[in-house]
Amino acid sequence: MSNSTIQQITSNSLEQQPKPDKQPKKAKGKEINPFVLMFIVIIIATVLTYVLPAGQYERVEKDGRTIVNPNSFEFVDSSPVGLLDMFSSVHLGMIEGASIILFVFLFGGALGIMQATGALDSLIKFVAARLGTKEKVLIPLMVLIFALLGTLIGSAEDALVYIAIVVPMSIALGFDAMTGFAIVVLGTLSTGFTSGITNPFNVGIAQSIAELPMYSGMELRVAIFVAFYIVTLVYIYFHAMKVKRNPILGEFGKFKSSAHTEIDLNFKLSKRHLLALLLLLVNFIVLIYGVIKLGWYISEISGLFLMCAIIMGFIGGLSPSKMANGFISGASDMVSGALIIGVAQTILVIFTNGGLLDTILYYTSGLVEQLPPAINALGMFILQMLINFVVPSGSGQAALTMPIMTPLADLVGMSRQTAVLAFQLGDGLSNMIFPTSGVLLAGLAVAGIPFTKWVKWIFPFFLIQMAVSIIFLIIAQAIKYGPF
Repeated sequence: MSNSTIQQITSNSLEQQPKPDKQPKKAKGKEINPFVLMFIVIIIATVLTYVLPAGQYERVEKDGRTIVNPNSFEFVDSSPVGLLDMFSSVHLGMIEGASIILFVFLFGGALGIMQATGALDSLIKFVAARLGTKEKVLIPLMVLIFALLGTLIGSAEDALVYIAIVVPMSIALGFDAMTGFAIVVLGTLSTGFTSGITNPFNVGIAQSIAELPMYSGMELRVAIFVAFYIVTLVYIYFHAMKVKRNPILGEFGKFKSSAHTEIDLNFKLSKRHLLALLLLLVNFIVLIYGVIKLGWYISEISGLFLMCAIIMGFIGGLSPSKMANGFISGASDMVSGALIIGVAQTILVIFTNGGLLDTILYYTSGLVEQLPPAINALGMFILQMLINFVVPSGSGQAALTMPIMTPLADLVGMSRQTAVLAFQLGDGLSNMIFPTSGVLLAGLAVAGIPFTKWVKWIFPFFLIQMAVSIIFLIIAQAIKYGPF
């Protein structure tokens, strides 16, 4: 999502919130745009083509995929990248990533139409109306709904809209802003987006680059989803009950635990919205069947969601013009994420043209092959977390790292599916704590939660989720998580 879109959603959402007596002063800080960080990496990559020796592996076709012959590396003549070539590589990077970039735009457009129907918003309001006074049922169900949105369709930026609904509801029930914020954000991002059962923006793109069957290895990701959901639910629930017993714990930022927001207990799902939601459910059933039985790939998946979105639009009473506007709005929200894929590909184009990609693989594999296989997976996991500070985009990070991690996994005897798992876990977990995550910062602004307060609250949960991730990575390595 672009910065302007995030600011607009943040501004609109804040207008809906109860106004405190005194607005806390915002600390002024300078944010570095991720594209600036990426361009710095492009410059460094260009300079390295003059410093490091060029090398080359022989690549062969095996079972329909390209693999590296580990014994074929040799140094070759250097081919440094010039100044004009560096800038020309941006266009070449966009071309290299075109299929994935267009997939992101199409999927985002389809989500935009679905959002325009109002069906997803109505589902959240309906659950709040029916279970608003039953927190023992409400919290688990709300977390589950947001987690499913994240793991199935890759909801992330659109979670900002729901913060404006759930946070006031949480306060009205006697909890605090942190409880409502965590229900939405930990459910959508930490549990859902990270586990990525059929998430097109992290697992889908990473698997396509790694030449894996789309959404293969789903069984282990379902187990990860369940584990993450339980951990998330327990963490949020204990905090919510703690605040309920001692409301003063929730008094910080712009909200107070005594703030009151009306919940429409008579809210009902319209027949149009109910039919639209049922169609979305059928869509996922067809999707799972298609990728498992029919071998569908990104073209079929994007086509399925676009078709589903258009039918949902008609069911929801949208005119063709409103559907087109919804598509454009949804696609425009993906501009930043889509463009960063092309910029990430630019770095790989420079490394490839400068002969450094295989040199990096050669030296990196030499270091990690001395370690036990389980440690290799954990090393990738930590590395992906660090890279996410510079590239806070799941799709962009996949485009940048998977072309390197895929052959590296082949060289050190790790399955490509495990490399994808290390990527998705490293990317997803760090989104909850890094200040370069635009979605996190915008969401905190909507909820009125200081970033320092959030880090202090989330850090124990972050460590717990890291431990769970490490366990699953060790399991993946032990079972040779595949198909390859």
